[in-house]
Amino acid sequence: MAAATATLLSLPSRAAPPSLTFVTCRTTSPSAISRLSPPPPSSPTPLLLSQEPKTNPISSSSCALYCRHFQSCSGCTHEYNLHQPPILAEAIEFFRDVGVSNFTFDTCRLWGWRCRAKLAVRGSSMNPLIGLYEEGTHNVVDIPECKAHHPSINAAVDLLKQAMAELNIEPYDEDQGTGELRYVQMAVTTYNTSLPASERYKNGKVQVALVWNSRNESSPSSEKLNALANYLWRKGGPRREVHLIHSVWANFQTSTSNVIFGNRWRHLLGEPDFWEHVGGIDVSIAPSSFGQANTRAFDSLLRKLQKYVPYGASVVDLYAGAGVIGLSLAATRKCRSVKCVEVNKEAKQSFEKTASRLEIDMESSISWHQADTSKEPHSWLMGSDVIVVDPPRKGLDQSLLVALQSVSFMKIKHNLSERWGYDGILQVLRGRSKWKRDHGYFEKERLLC
Repeated sequence: MAAATATLLSLPSRAAPPSLTFVTCRTTSPSAISRLSPPPPSSPTPLLLSQEPKTNPISSSSCALYCRHFQSCSGCTHEYNLHQPPILAEAIEFFRDVGVSNFTFDTCRLWGWRCRAKLAVRGSSMNPLIGLYEEGTHNVVDIPECKAHHPSINAAVDLLKQAMAELNIEPYDEDQGTGELRYVQMAVTTYNTSLPASERYKNGKVQVALVWNSRNESSPSSEKLNALANYLWRKGGPRREVHLIHSVWANFQTSTSNVIFGNRWRHLLGEPDFWEHVGGIDVSIAPSSFGQANTRAFDSLLRKLQKYVPYGASVVDLYAGAGVIGLSLAATRKCRSVKCVEVNKEAKQSFEKTASRLEIDMESSISWHQADTSKEPHSWLMGSDVIVVDPPRKGLDQSLLVALQSVSFMKIKHNLSERWGYDGILQVLRGRSKWKRDHGYFEKERLLC
């Protein structure tokens, strides 16, 4: 039997990698504690933290959000003690119960950590509201100075508001189904080798995806869409002193549902490929595919995860998206084979672009498969040394959970009984799936629907 390994942000340090490992992983938000803490000092300092969960060397008042939108915005649920969220105590207790005592917790950046945001656009052309829905409503709260956003996102939102006012771009009206701009997705890339490493993050450029209220680029409002794209590029493109805009995309959506994106995308201006560097590899992320919001925390997770995968292992990455986790393991652990399994066909192109940049042994087998892991899950598990499971907020599909529980661990039964015990493995798998459902990755996911 093999040991099961589970993680919030990092895997148990210094544990020996077994011959069959289960890894569940998802970057968590550095959101934290209650509104009842003491008032913050007048001049806060941004922090970058990495610490053992029991240590508390930093004062709670220095780890506060200090965001003027906190009371009205639904994006953040805790304002103070961001270095010691209350859920951390629950996580420590949970893992201690299943035999993991050396679990670690990374908060990374407390401010400016979010490099990807989907924002609703409402209001009027002269006074657009760009932000999140007020909790329990579809009333948009304008958040121009969001502390969680990378500063480049706030700057790009400000530029978009200027463009809307000058070009008379009408925000979407849900009740009437009218207007032109429904949502905007802002994604920041900090991958710029022309700058010193210390300056890359703060000088991130923004990929802007405009969700346009029409069926395609041939609609009557297409001239206004092109004018908006040209304005953003002219004011924030490479010819400006501050190069803010990486590229501009359009997504066409006319549905009256809460689904943000439609199925039709069009690249308008700027660089067609969006690259980031995480987990030791260059990663391509299309605007239509899933990307982690906290780039630095995800990088930290990947680098820790790599230590628990044996060199030359055979890996299957389930719920893989564009395959970032699997491909980072392929490159850094010289895996014999890596299979990335994902239901969303849009992720395949990003996978292929990322894989094309890897330096991989010719004998290695790397593949991407469009499939639903809940159907015939055993077919993906068999023959793998390492199974990476990165499910969405709802948690593991029940059929996959059952399959994971029934996989034969007889090869190292003795090692397992000493470190975990079979019941411990099942508790980790069941418990992590339940935590996904109950806690939504231990943060309040900033979805707009």
